[in-house]
Amino acid sequence: MSMLKGAAVIGQSGGPSSVINASAYGAIKTALESEAITRVFGMCNGIKGLLEDNLIDMAKEDPEELALMKYTPSSALGSCRYKLKDPDEDETDYIRILEMFKKYDIRYFFYNGGNDSMDTCNKISKFMLKNGYEVRCMGIPKTIDNDLAGTDHCPGFASAAKYIATSVMEVYHDSRVYDTGMITIIECMGRHAGWLTAAAALAGTAGNGPDLIYVPEVDFDIDAFTAKVKEIYAKNKKCFVVVSEGIHDKEGTFIAEYANKNMAKDSFGHAQLGGTALYLANYIKEQTGAKVRGIELSLLQRCAAHCASQTDIDESFASGKAAVENAVAGVTDKMVGFERSYDEKGNYVCNIKLFPLTIVANTEKKLPLEWINETGDGVNQGFIDYALPLIQGETQLTKVNGLPRFVHLKKVKAEA
Repeated sequence: MSMLKGAAVIGQSGGPSSVINASAYGAIKTALESEAITRVFGMCNGIKGLLEDNLIDMAKEDPEELALMKYTPSSALGSCRYKLKDPDEDETDYIRILEMFKKYDIRYFFYNGGNDSMDTCNKISKFMLKNGYEVRCMGIPKTIDNDLAGTDHCPGFASAAKYIATSVMEVYHDSRVYDTGMITIIECMGRHAGWLTAAAALAGTAGNGPDLIYVPEVDFDIDAFTAKVKEIYAKNKKCFVVVSEGIHDKEGTFIAEYANKNMAKDSFGHAQLGGTALYLANYIKEQTGAKVRGIELSLLQRCAAHCASQTDIDESFASGKAAVENAVAGVTDKMVGFERSYDEKGNYVCNIKLFPLTIVANTEKKLPLEWINETGDGVNQGFIDYALPLIQGETQLTKVNGLPRFVHLKKVKAEA
């Protein structure tokens, strides 16, 4: 296959993570070093940056400064939640994207994001193929929710899981300071998949875990929950619970909606969840009369770079690097994913594996039911064995005066 020469563009989309920039840096660095890629552009605020001709020239950045992306949380290029319409209904955006591809001679398109981002990448790839414009499109995964289909796990999940497990251990000790009774309820992210909430169980491996864990894969029964909390509290004068923001009753109603019937929606039509722990805390306080604390970890889960897993950082960088290397080699319309294996000593090994975008786009991977206990209020050793290798290694984040040194991009506007 002859070498395809042209520019590359990369964007980030959706909710960020503490390692999404490590993936972007893996792609940017590899693209800048490639003989096939003539220029490297960054989209400001995802696909909107391409549509609005708001691109930056990544070659104008200082290499040493750029390298700090590997340990910087959030999305250094900016993000968006912009859903492309089906081109058969409205191809306006696609025509504009093609116009931009031609203007900057873009032949490589990399999109760093979750389910909806893979859908965007897939739609662009199919439209360009249909219209005879050769461009290689690759998805670079990210999501702390760990719900992308195909891949063993997603960049960003392990670091968020490590933060959750660590925070649970810390709150565990704080909740036992006084000799008075205390019920603590922590809320983790996870709309339809309970991977992050399950990570609280990792704290149990050190003896500081929660008594109860509730995930969206199992219908939530508030009466059974109340009875279980009362039982544990009566026995120990303490009860520690971790719940997913997306737990729901058997009718499918989010528990968060019990307190807020008119929840706001994002641009994709997703309910903006939150407040589950607070609602349950108030409810349990009424039922027991005990002192109850509701804690929502919220955005801290996805931006805690100080607590990131070095394994996650390294794998994230590798996913961006692999996206560029495979695209240059002629691959297109794929997402970079991970496949797990073990060496002869039984040590965890992560291998790169490519997945068709059509499989990944808009498909959610749930926490396996066999990893949830029979009573639906905890997870078992299967999840522990899965997650524990992913959180290993301490971040090599640079600090100055005791504070993190994050990247500061110049963001020089690109010229055609």
